Amino acid sequence: MAAIFRTSIAIAAVLALGGCEQVEDKAFELKLRAYLREHPEVIREAAQKLKQKKIAAAARTLEHAQPRLERDTRDFVVHPDGHVTVVQFFDNNCLYCSNAAPEVLALIAQSPDVRFVFKQYPVFGSTSDYAASVALTPQGKARGLELYRAFLDQKKLTPARVDALALKAGLTPADLQLALADPAIAKQIGDTRALAQEIGLQGVPAFVVGDQVIQGADIDRLRAAITRARSSSLSSMSDSLVRRPAAGY
Repeated sequence: MAAIFRTSIAIAAVLALGGCEQVEDKAFELKLRAYLREHPEVIREAAQKLKQKKIAAAARTLEHAQPRLERDTRDFVVHPDGHVTVVQFFDNNCLYCSNAAPEVLALIAQSPDVRFVFKQYPVFGSTSDYAASVALTPQGKARGLELYRAFLDQKKLTPARVDALALKAGLTPADLQLALADPAIAKQIGDTRALAQEIGLQGVPAFVVGDQVIQGADIDRLRAAITRARSSSLSSMSDSLVRRPAAGY
């Protein structure tokens, strides 16, 4: 009986922590309060279970979203044959993204084994929308890193600066018009926004490496996540070689 009551208490505590409606039974509520005063460890257990449930749910969400995160053929990708994938969500007019950009470019230069997937995720208004659209034109993607470097080297973009930098990189006025008129570009940006919301991003920059989401310009955590993913990839490749049957004669 005590075990059943303890289980009920734990369930009630989890519901309370999860923000559900209050228990209507006043007598039970009084018992709950008294029990929790005497057994505060139940709250810790319930909080831990809730945390574990949230972590598991986030992992399932990332797993479900992985093809759209890593293999959307519309995205600009550097080192497409890399064994480890880093996905960056960024806004060309974001100061923190600008501060992180040199580190990201250094990682790209140092890591030919890492696929870098760039997700245009404009969150700072019309200039951000325009810069993202320019970068997503065919010619914008063809000059992907050049535009990434040029746009994020600016501490404050304006539409005129976007135009000047794009033209300097080799885009044409027709490309700039396409950025404003192509519904496929608008759809891609909309899809990226929906994906960011689905996986719970809270802003930019944000990075996804395997099952890890790194919010903000935390390059040390990003490097650690890449190292971890490399180790996992090498382990998987080794296991695959071990399981591979010997060639016949």
